[in-house]
Amino acid sequence: MKNYSGKRILVTGGAGFLGSHLCERLLNDKHEVLCIDNFYTGRRSNIAHLLTNPRFEVLRHDICFPLYVEVDEIYNLACPASPIHYQFDPVQTTKTSVHGAINMLGLAKRLKAKILQASTSEVYGDPTVHPQLETYWGNVNPVGLRACYDEGKRCAETLFFDYHRQHKLRIKVARIFNTFGPRMHPNDGRVVSNFIMQALRGDDITVYGDGSQTRSFCYVDDMIEGFLKLMESPDKFTGPVNLGNPTELSILRLAKKIIDITGAKSKIIFQPLPQDDPKQRQPDISLAKEKLNWKPRNNIEDGLKKTIAYFKDL
Repeated sequence: MKNYSGKRILVTGGAGFLGSHLCERLLNDKHEVLCIDNFYTGRRSNIAHLLTNPRFEVLRHDICFPLYVEVDEIYNLACPASPIHYQFDPVQTTKTSVHGAINMLGLAKRLKAKILQASTSEVYGDPTVHPQLETYWGNVNPVGLRACYDEGKRCAETLFFDYHRQHKLRIKVARIFNTFGPRMHPNDGRVVSNFIMQALRGDDITVYGDGSQTRSFCYVDDMIEGFLKLMESPDKFTGPVNLGNPTELSILRLAKKIIDITGAKSKIIFQPLPQDDPKQRQPDISLAKEKLNWKPRNNIEDGLKKTIAYFKDL
């Protein structure tokens, strides 16, 4: 019999960047958390401080294989999320998105549990519509280097909505835009961690293209708040819903901000733009504001200072 007031919640990819922050927040909210991770990109150091909590449990498991546990809710975050990691083994990336979704949806169906899918702004590809609304179907190259991730996540969304229509499963789909903060993998190849690591080492900062391409960066605490508000929203609201910071920033301006905050002597150098790299990325979060009463609270400068402090301590 439960001796606590919360739910038993499964977080796949729970030792990853977003997953570890979500586990921590759920524990703080007095839930019991089962963290699932195969530690392909997740790191034990991300969750080491949680291991002494009696309501926290870790299970090494790959969601490409079925899982038999008893939980009340599921957050499906498991998947390599940076190009370096998801392109290293693209077949496995697609399997994680597709087989993983099938296995977690099957578990949710058996348990009659609510399940949230961590989808991505990459479903929009290199967008021809700006900013991106949830009604936009995207511009994705299905045979390109990024397709293992982009199309894998698109297929996962398809599976979620088919389980919802066919089996009346309670689903939530969050389309996550660029998120940053402490516990990012220092070698994940993402722009924020790349620039910070290069600046702290005093190396040249590598900008791909001319730096005019834009991204919108959301601090991790705001993203986790968005997950919780989405999961707690009425069942009839399934999403997909954009979660991200609508403040658009060029990559070149980001590089200059990081140089300023770190006080680095780094120079900015330019390299060719990778294949299918989006030129613009900015969420329209009108739906999140309306349905979830959610918007980011942290500005990018404060978030960068916290993230830089974390990387300095590594």
